[in-house]
Amino acid sequence: MEKTNSFTTEHQLRVHSAEDLSGLADGSVDLVVTSPPYPMIEMWDESFSRQSPEAARALEAADGPAAFEAMHLLLDRVWGECYRVLLPGGFACINIGDATRSVGGGFRLYSNHSRITGACEALGFQSLPPIHWRKQTNAPNKFMGSGMLPAGAYVTLEHEYILIFRKGDKRKFDPLEAERRRRSAFFWEERNRWFSDVWDFKGSRQALGAPGGFSRLRGAVFPFELAYRLILMYSLEGDRVLDPFMGTGTTVAAAMAAGRSSVGVEIDASFSEKVVELLPKRVSVLNDRISERLEGHREFLRSYREKKGREPAYQNRHHHFAVVTRQETELRIYFVDSIEKIDEGRLRTTYRTANGGQNQLPLP
Repeated sequence: MEKTNSFTTEHQLRVHSAEDLSGLADGSVDLVVTSPPYPMIEMWDESFSRQSPEAARALEAADGPAAFEAMHLLLDRVWGECYRVLLPGGFACINIGDATRSVGGGFRLYSNHSRITGACEALGFQSLPPIHWRKQTNAPNKFMGSGMLPAGAYVTLEHEYILIFRKGDKRKFDPLEAERRRRSAFFWEERNRWFSDVWDFKGSRQALGAPGGFSRLRGAVFPFELAYRLILMYSLEGDRVLDPFMGTGTTVAAAMAAGRSSVGVEIDASFSEKVVELLPKRVSVLNDRISERLEGHREFLRSYREKKGREPAYQNRHHHFAVVTRQETELRIYFVDSIEKIDEGRLRTTYRTANGGQNQLPLP
């Protein structure tokens, strides 16, 4: 990371099981952002069964609790590797949904979020307050059970969890990291919106708009906005972000937009190939989201003036707009200039400063 008007980040896409991250050194990753396959969600049965004979046998025997545990034992090995490669004070953010299912004639809840929390705490992670992602559900027949009759209907699950863990105590920053941290600040209004325990992405960017329906190839794709926020909240400009379940590359793309390097691990080679092919074509989409940050701040300033009758007290020294707090004065935003393939499974992203050119934020 250079202190100039441009810099680069690197992104590695690896094809193997995340149960073994031996290619990554201890403490070499600053943040984990991921959404694993959800145990006991039927669309993932085949994937878990291929990797775990125990899960396959339990499903065949209609033993739901045994299948649930076998599936999580696979994930436990990944969380152990994530703990190892995270630097002390680094965060792991895991998007997971619970499952409801009838196996062997009995309908019940399979609490994925609590099982993962227990496993991560056993590794040494510290649990922090989670986020509830409230999903949009408009189906008129969404209710389960006996309809209008009591003692037989079930509550529907309309949210997923974003579990937040930290490896040990708070991260310590040397002088150069402290400078990067100041440049990585978020806006006051973003902080108030993001650090809430309920997120609703209605109206937010859901995916990368990839051609050919790539964003829908995997039914459990999580929103670009979810990964982008988490990366901005829990890492610094130039940090390295790991997604051990890369899938369609949402976390890698969000890391590119946020000015972070990344490592994506995916067991399915076809996904990795598609990500390498498509991400270089998504520069304008990533820049649209970066522009939305700047435009959102401009709208905030208009509203602030209308309510307060004055400008906020501080001035950002890089972008020359008003900000509410002193901590925002060093905030710096870059646009993606290019994404290019370096070699097999490696991409480089080049950035330019948001000052100047057609992407400059006009002064309000």
